[in-house]
Amino acid sequence: MAAISSSLLHPTFSNPNNNNNNTFTSPHIYPFSNLKFTHSSIQHPFCKPLISYPPKLQTLSLTLPRSTSASVTNSAATFHGLCYVLGDNIDTDQIIPAEYLTLVPSNPEEYKKLGSYALVGLPSSYQTRFVEPDEFKSKYSIVIAGYNFGCGSSREHAPVALGAAGVAAVVAESYARIFFRNSVATGEVYPLESEVRMCEECKTGDVVTIEIGESRLVNHTTGKEYKMKPIGDAGPVIEAGGIFAYARKSGMIPQAA
Repeated sequence: MAAISSSLLHPTFSNPNNNNNNTFTSPHIYPFSNLKFTHSSIQHPFCKPLISYPPKLQTLSLTLPRSTSASVTNSAATFHGLCYVLGDNIDTDQIIPAEYLTLVPSNPEEYKKLGSYALVGLPSSYQTRFVEPDEFKSKYSIVIAGYNFGCGSSREHAPVALGAAGVAAVVAESYARIFFRNSVATGEVYPLESEVRMCEECKTGDVVTIEIGESRLVNHTTGKEYKMKPIGDAGPVIEAGGIFAYARKSGMIPQAA
């Protein structure tokens, strides 16, 4: 291993205002703004260098195993049911108010309760309740919304509450990115994007079918079909049940004991 030159360990400084270009061993003689940092080619006579270059590290490549069952393919999932229509900028406080965030989704009983509070924070302009009183599930399995759905705080309880209420998919014009990520990570709902403004094409109570593989929504009440944007690589993660379930299924992490 090559040793660092002592001149690197003990640099000298020159005064640019001095015509004789005298050198000094201390940077405190002149202000830093007037100094030029130089390296002398003369070896320091009193000490040996204490630092040496470490050996070069080899670059290692890591390939994660992939399971054919978890590969990116078109999902055959199809959802059919009543839709609940919302407007723009539905935030997470409306999806699940903060007072219910003490409920722990990993506890089955508390997960069940989360479903009963889904969309309870909507303003009074929404006269049709999403979940009826004393019920834990909604009769609406598909939510249709405008743009920026799931904005606001980054609570993962938002997609969890919808999933607990029985929602299979949300179809919106656009999403707040944190809600989209939480939906994929938890595997609770499919966050699907529409190519048209579906919240103006459908009404609450319409019977719809969503075909994930075909990226298509059919409104049986109106007889119209609509093309949606493909869910892409997020589809297999949601289908597996979330990011941890997908990682186990694909062999990235060990199976749960």
